[in-house]
Amino acid sequence: MPVVNIIKTFIDTKEISVYQFSKDTKIAQRTAYSLYNYPQQRPSPSVMDKICDYYECQPCELIKWVKPEKK
Repeated sequence: MPVVNIIKTFIDTKEISVYQFSKDTKIAQRTAYSLYNYPQQRPSPSVMDKICDYYECQPCELIKWVKPEKK
């Protein structure tokens, strides 16, 4: 399934650092930086819960479907 995370956009829109995002949501810094830098990495359900709970947002604000490339 071609789903990517859009957490970079989410964090940049909030005008916070990745470090602050990690501290706010209580997810590991390594996980936060990976999600920020690598859109192909999908957040686990527990990470998604932590982000959505803290920021009171919907999962669709963190991930999106993209049309697969045809070979």
